[in-house]
Amino acid sequence: MKLYTLCVLLITSVGFTQQKDQLKNVDFKTADVSLSFNVPQKQVKGRVKYTFEVFSKPDTIYIDAQNILFKDVKVNGKKKTGWASTGKVLKLFKGYKKGTNTLEFTYTATPKQTLYFVKYDCPECNNAATPGPDGLPDTDVQIWTQGQGKYTSHWLPSFDDVNEKVIFNISADFNAGYTVLSNGILKDKKDNGGLKKWQYQMEKPMSSYLVMLAIGRFDNQSQVAASGVPLEFYYRPEDASKFNSTYRDSKRIFDFIEREIGVNYPWGIYRQVPVLDFLYAGMENTTSTTFAQDFVVDETGFNDRTYINVNAHELAHQWFGDMVTAKSGEHHWLQEGFATYYALLAEKELYGEDHFNYEMYQIAERLQQASKTDTIPVMNEKASSLSFYQKGAWALHVLRENIGHDNFKKAVKTYLEKYAFKNVETDEFLAEINKVSDYDTALFKKRWLQSGSFEVDEALEILSKNQFMQLYLKVGELDDKRFEDKKPIFMQILQSDQFYPVKEEVIFQTAQVPFADKAEIVRLAMKSGNLHLRQAVARTVANVPAEFENEYMSLMDDDSYITKEIVLNVLFKRFPARQTEILNKSSNWVGFSDKNLRILWLTLAYSAKDYMPEKKEDFYSELLQYASPRYESNVRQNALAKLIYIGRADPIVWQNLVNATLHHKWQFVKFGKDNIRKLLKKEGYRPLFETMLPQLPEAERGKLQQLLDEK
Repeated sequence: MKLYTLCVLLITSVGFTQQKDQLKNVDFKTADVSLSFNVPQKQVKGRVKYTFEVFSKPDTIYIDAQNILFKDVKVNGKKKTGWASTGKVLKLFKGYKKGTNTLEFTYTATPKQTLYFVKYDCPECNNAATPGPDGLPDTDVQIWTQGQGKYTSHWLPSFDDVNEKVIFNISADFNAGYTVLSNGILKDKKDNGGLKKWQYQMEKPMSSYLVMLAIGRFDNQSQVAASGVPLEFYYRPEDASKFNSTYRDSKRIFDFIEREIGVNYPWGIYRQVPVLDFLYAGMENTTSTTFAQDFVVDETGFNDRTYINVNAHELAHQWFGDMVTAKSGEHHWLQEGFATYYALLAEKELYGEDHFNYEMYQIAERLQQASKTDTIPVMNEKASSLSFYQKGAWALHVLRENIGHDNFKKAVKTYLEKYAFKNVETDEFLAEINKVSDYDTALFKKRWLQSGSFEVDEALEILSKNQFMQLYLKVGELDDKRFEDKKPIFMQILQSDQFYPVKEEVIFQTAQVPFADKAEIVRLAMKSGNLHLRQAVARTVANVPAEFENEYMSLMDDDSYITKEIVLNVLFKRFPARQTEILNKSSNWVGFSDKNLRILWLTLAYSAKDYMPEKKEDFYSELLQYASPRYESNVRQNALAKLIYIGRADPIVWQNLVNATLHHKWQFVKFGKDNIRKLLKKEGYRPLFETMLPQLPEAERGKLQQLLDEK
């Protein structure tokens, strides 16, 4: 399974006419920010000094600030100045002049979004010597930000308009047992009254949505890119054994992308850090990418889920999005399309031409299917992420194939150098294409960027230049043919050295064929030793015949958490007489960070009538523990889904569902709400939930009451 990159989803147009005008009259240059935190109150306090240039004196100057309390506002060092805070913006009325000015203030924010305080259970950690700032020795804390296009103003008074670029220098005080990460070079780190002060400095301007913080208990390892850029890779201490599999090929990816783009990495340092319960797969904060803990994997997990694509995607954004930023949502594909495409080129460097073309084919399939209902074109701020990312990538592939790789690289290089640290529109990029080729960019723009359809024929024509894709497409055409007629072809393919997806396709086309007829093909796939082919067998031979029982059971030994999960489910249901053997063999499995295998095992062990009856309540209690707020939402959701399946009348399960509706991840919130709604429709559950109301904390009580009141 592949998790596709979801980083910044929106780059919106400026919300207010006055802010558009402000860009013409006022230019904010630098921001020196000093931060501290009240973790129990989920509060950030800051002291900020902006420098700005006034070209033509406006009536009002605006700084975006969502529900932020201000004190000691000074313009050019003077407190007696006209200012007001509306709850959405800080307005300055006077005190500034033409030329260079300063703005200083202190502020307090309790953000409901964009800056998140996450507690997590850490049984592997010994925190007694350095307790967390909340005073709880058995927990850790992470604090991280996610600007998501325009929302940094919820925790830092700044600019929702991406066209206002500023040099941000961030310093922060925090508990000495923690690491504080932000944008830029770490200039200083020193003790400060029992805390530690971390000071970061940028040299070039960036949009506010790219300002970041990540605070937690992190270790790191460093490398140096071929060009001399320092590379820092962070991880939780308990994940040290997963470092190599998580960050595999990171330096190679960096060196390739810098070389392929042809423009030196623009920021001086590059670091990456995984955080818990992150909202998306990754976020390309300038110099410092944040990504989801889900991608921290061991060697087995790497066979199923890797950070490779997200790694390359967020790195490419350091040029496309961070260095050169789209002026508005209409041109957002200039960020996401480029990042998606260069990530695929990096995969091509690592895994070869056939892999690259197969990935492009899979994207084309999704786009073709989606185009039946998703008709908003790429150049529209309301386009879907599929269009911005993957159709944008295909558009670039079409350009590159039609004008030639060297010309494409030359155009991209001049485009980036010309608009470095500025904002751009699509026509400005296409103008650089026109300088190196006579390719009809006007027609290209109309067909690929301004049309809601997907140019299937052109995509297939490009893909068909690759010999592997020619074979793959021909095998696909056999799907509706009689098995007897195509079996000889399938046998030949399975015994060849062809790239594995075409062999996978062979197995998938036999899914409905009786086992006796396809046994020879299935056994060839099993003997190949290829994890992908063996997993395809696991998926397609669900009704395992007795003569294939032991061979199918061998899949339990495969180095794949996905295969293990499929097989554990199938074997447990198919062979009840061997449940004890199956459960004993899998009793120590854990799986991914979401504990998919452990939670499945507990569910099956609890459900198996004769398996360890004296341990049933222990199994159930462990599931309840994973469903609690001590764990990441993916663990909790897995556990809650299984507890709902078990179906015990348990108020603790229901309370954890209600608690899920308060989470910052919308996916988990939806899961909680949807399942409460389903339970409320079942006979007898409404009175039980109503009985819970008085015992719930106020916030949970309010959420449950809303669901009870729904018609």
